[in-house]
Parts: sequence; structure tokens; C-alpha cells
Amino acid sequence: MNRFCIFTIVLSAFVWGNAAGLPFEFKYDGKVYRGTEGRIDDNLTVRVERASNPEFRESEYTVWFENNGNQPSKVLEDVYALKTEFSGSKPVLRGCLGDHENWYKAYEYDLTEKPVDFESTLGRATHIYFPYFDLVHGKGGTRIALGWGGTWNAHFEAKGSKTFITAQTNLGLHTVLLPGEKVRTGLVVFMDYDGRDEYQSVNQWREWFIKYNQPKADAAGTPIRPFSTSCLSCDTGLPNSDGSISERYFTWQSTLAVMRHEGLLPDFRWFDAGWYSDPAGNSVSKLWWNTVGSWEVDHNKWPGNTLRESMEACHALGMKTLAWFEPERVSDVENLSRNYGYKPEWGVKVDEYTITNNLGNPECLQWTINRITKMMEENAIDLYREDNNSDQAPAWETLDQREEIRCNLPRKGISENKFIQGHYAMWDAILAFCRKHGKCGFMDSCASGGGRNDIESMRRALPFLRSDADRTTLDLRLSMTSSLCKWIPFNGANVGAEECHGDPDTYQTRASLLPIWSMVSSYSHNPNIDFDKYRAALNTWKKYKDLLVQDFYHLTPYHGIKDKTGWTVFAYNDRKKDEGIVLAFRQPKCDQPTCTIKLPFVQKGKVYSITNTDTNETIDIAGTKLLAGYTLSLAEPRSSLLLEVKQKK
Repeated sequence: MNRFCIFTIVLSAFVWGNAAGLPFEFKYDGKVYRGTEGRIDDNLTVRVERASNPEFRESEYTVWFENNGNQPSKVLEDVYALKTEFSGSKPVLRGCLGDHENWYKAYEYDLTEKPVDFESTLGRATHIYFPYFDLVHGKGGTRIALGWGGTWNAHFEAKGSKTFITAQTNLGLHTVLLPGEKVRTGLVVFMDYDGRDEYQSVNQWREWFIKYNQPKADAAGTPIRPFSTSCLSCDTGLPNSDGSISERYFTWQSTLAVMRHEGLLPDFRWFDAGWYSDPAGNSVSKLWWNTVGSWEVDHNKWPGNTLRESMEACHALGMKTLAWFEPERVSDVENLSRNYGYKPEWGVKVDEYTITNNLGNPECLQWTINRITKMMEENAIDLYREDNNSDQAPAWETLDQREEIRCNLPRKGISENKFIQGHYAMWDAILAFCRKHGKCGFMDSCASGGGRNDIESMRRALPFLRSDADRTTLDLRLSMTSSLCKWIPFNGANVGAEECHGDPDTYQTRASLLPIWSMVSSYSHNPNIDFDKYRAALNTWKKYKDLLVQDFYHLTPYHGIKDKTGWTVFAYNDRKKDEGIVLAFRQPKCDQPTCTIKLPFVQKGKVYSITNTDTNETIDIAGTKLLAGYTLSLAEPRSSLLLEVKQKK
């Protein structure tokens, strides 16, 4: 079944004026074109891919520019993926920032006070800023997202009763297209909604996102359900600097046996960085970051077929497996060329530690795909996990300079466009391989945490680890959940946190309730471990996991990542069943023993049973009263409540 129906509806939010077509703009040979499609001259054709979903009032497009002629085109520049205006008084822009440095910090701007600008220039699209926007205008609003894994910007400005928006992807594009070449804009997605209530905006988006945007579990199109993961690397008794570095052919059996005996088996075995040999064939003992590129199993750690045997042992217990790769970087190009057929010109040196692998080169792209799928097939890997620990923009500039010397023509921005096209094509090829061989129909997107979570990437992948920083404090975790879950419903974090010591307590467990549940501990080497606490934590998640992808409500003011002084309260509700949960946290330095919330999802005229899962006490209360205000009480700081809310039949 197609994700979207054919584009048949009008984008009702837009004011077209006299402009033709969709709200994109470009300059070609010095002339500005607005929403123009078709043949521009003998060497440039503009094509637009459109789709829409009337069920959710969602529509989208991507613009392609292609040279079907025999000569280089004129210069293509000043390309705006989006340039339009919205009507409606009192415009407000709501959203959150990106992961690194900002850690999904929520914002709300009154656009009548000043314009708002965002610019992402380094090449990891969601690392600092976040190309998802909720524009409230008039009696409703429009959600907007840009799907592009590279550079982008967006500008919002109100003038009178109109709000003007411009957005570019592939910043600074100023290039000719050679015969046969094509470039594209980022995907532009819109969703209109009624009313200025953020809950309406959030949950219309979340339902559409899960149903139509995110990938499926397998080739049959099965929806992805919440799942759990765990590494075996922390339990080896060997030195471990990161990832799977300490795992060996003889270390995993005891941990797996204990996990099975104690009822702690996850859905996925997570096999992280460090499993490969370096390009010269040496074992990786600590420099996991700077020894990538061969994607050859380290046979000193895993002789013969022992890695596959360990994965098949997981399969026999009903688990799937995932493995870590980082294909946008290579190391030691000399040995990579000598031993694995890599061509030196594919590697673009950025600095002392970074060599970018040029996925915009078709031959390099195919080499990379082959190396990855070969390892996955030989070792019974079900799911591809991708990381990216460098910024690609400097490499793209170097490649552009080479192109301009080679062609003696303007070529600025062409390398980024080809690279991003190549990266999406690589993901599609890996997913096609996986579906063909009965593996997972989705992948894990990680770029030093949450650096590549643009909406087009989220059609192929999920953020299993939404941020590297999420494993530090629970205050940060609560803050991230309150903002990111409004945009990407299916995400995860490591249940452990650096501030937490010992076995997981109730506060930690509840703060970590996300659709992807990732728990790691030294199950077999820690004689004092309290398995009852681990089982309780996992069982709590299992009981409520399906609610975590239903409607989401953040019922208290936003708290920053270092704010420990207030209450944070979330609710999840299944509107078809009219039942849900409330998760309430009195944070560690909060001096307020009570917090009054309103439950916006209950119905007037109905009666609801509210059960405190700590005391098992149940009270019945009218929906009208819950809409007006319900007071929560916790006697101590750093404590929590989990309430079940069900309509009484």
C-alpha cells in the first residue's frame, strides 16, 4: 500500500497571489522562477514529486532539477525549497531545537515581536537545530518539516496579518548541472490543523507520523511495536572503553544464560562499535572511533564463525540482532586501498582525525553498500545501526573546489547534494537487502546521538538513542521527552544514567518509559545485583509500552535540562479505548508537595477510575472535574506517581 494518496488537495494554508504552482523558488541563468515546472531550456528540466494525505490534512513535495541535454546548464542558484506566506493574526512559532548543545530545548516565539531564524551549516541536520516547526496563525495552524540530511536554514517573519517563511536546503548552491546530472531540494511537509491548542497539533502529527511516515517492521509492512534492547558488552569482565570492544567469542554465553534465567531477555541484542579490525587488520582495543572503514569482523576476537554463532544463539531465544556501522568516515586509506579495494580519491581528509567517505561518488557508494551487506549476511545481523561522528560540510567544500578545477565551471554545493542523495540511496539499498533476506524493514539512526533525525531519514530509521547526553541525568531525560516526543513519537534512551548508581529505582524506571527501552547492566559479574528490580523495571515498561505511542500530553511548564526545582507531568492516552496513564515527577529540588493538572483527553459526562499503581487505591471521578483540575501529591522530592486512568463503563 502506498504511504500517500496522489496529490489532489489544495494546500489550504497558502496564499498564492499570482504565483503559479507550489511555493518553491529558484534562480536560473539570472532569472527568478516561482513554482515553475517542466522544461526550462534544452539543458534544465524541473520535476516535482507530490503526495498528500487528506485523512490528516498533510501534503508534501520535493523538487528535482535535471540536465537531460548535451551541454552544461546555466547556473542554478538561490534555490528555496519553501518560500511562501500564511494568513492569520497572532502568529506564534512553537518547536524545539536540536540535540547537541541545545538538547531539544523547547521554544515558543511571538512572531509579532521579532523574526526568527535557524541555520544548520555543519552537515548533521538535527545536531544543533531542528527542522520541524509548528506555526500557529489565526484560528488554526500548520506544522512544517524539512527532510534533508545536510545543511539548511529557515526564516519566519510576521508583517501585519501575514507570516512570511523562507527555507533552503543545500545552502549556497551555485552550480551548473552537467549532462545527466540531477539535484534536489529537501522534502517539504505540511500539516494543517484547527484551533490553537497544542495538544491538537501534537497528536494529529503523532498519529500521522506513526501510521504513514515511519518505516515498517518488515517486508510485509507490519507496524513497528515498542521494543527493548540490550548490549552484552558491559558484562565481559574485560576492559571496555566503548561499545562492543570488550566482547569476545567466549564472553557472551554466561550473560545470555543469566538474562534468560532471570527473564530479562530483550527484543534486540545491541552490538555496538569496536567489533571490526582496522584497515591494516589489527584488533581494535580502544581507538574504536579512529579505526573504521574495513567493516571486516575482527577475527582475533571472533575466530571462524563464532560471531555468527553468538547471533544465532540470540535468534534461538527469540531475539533479533543489530550491529553498529559508521560509513561516512574511513581511516587509514592506504591500507584500506591495499586490503579492500578502496580507491584513495574516495577519502576526503578534513582534519587530523577525519576522512570523509564520499558517498556522492556512485562507485564509492556501491563499495560501501557491499561491505555493509556482506558483514550483515555473513554474521546473521538483522538490523543496521548507523552512527556519524563528524561534520561533512568541510569535505563537501573540498570536493566542490576539486569539481570547479576539473570543470572550470561553477560547482558550489553540488557535492553536498550528491552526497545526501547517495546517503539516502545507501539506506534504501540496505533496507532492500534486509527485506529480501527476512531482516528488519527499518534501521537505527544515530549521529553522535540525535544528529540525523530529519523527517526523510525518519522514513527509513528510528532514533534508538535520541541523544548521547540522555544517559547523564534524569532531569535532562524528562526535559527531552517533553519536547522531542511532540515531533518524533518513536524514540529511545539508555535506561541507565550517570547520576544513578546501583539498580534502577522506580523514579528512574518511570523517567525512562519510552517506546525503545534500552537497558544494560553487569548481570553475571555483579554478585550484588537485585534482579527483582530489573525485572520490575522491564515488566513496568512491558505493561505500558503500547500506550507510549498513543496520544501524548505534557501537562506542566517546560523545564530546562538543569532545572530540578519543579514538577514534570506527562500523560499518554489511547483515545479509542479512552484509557491512559499519567506519569508525574516531583524533581529532586522541588519544594512543592502538590501539583494541579488538567486532563484534556477525558470527556464531559463520563466517569473515570484513577488507580495509583503504588498503593493500588482507586477512586472514581467525573470527567468534568478532571478537565477543571486534579491535584497530585508527593511527600518527598525525587519521587513519582504512575496513575492509570480508565473510563468507567
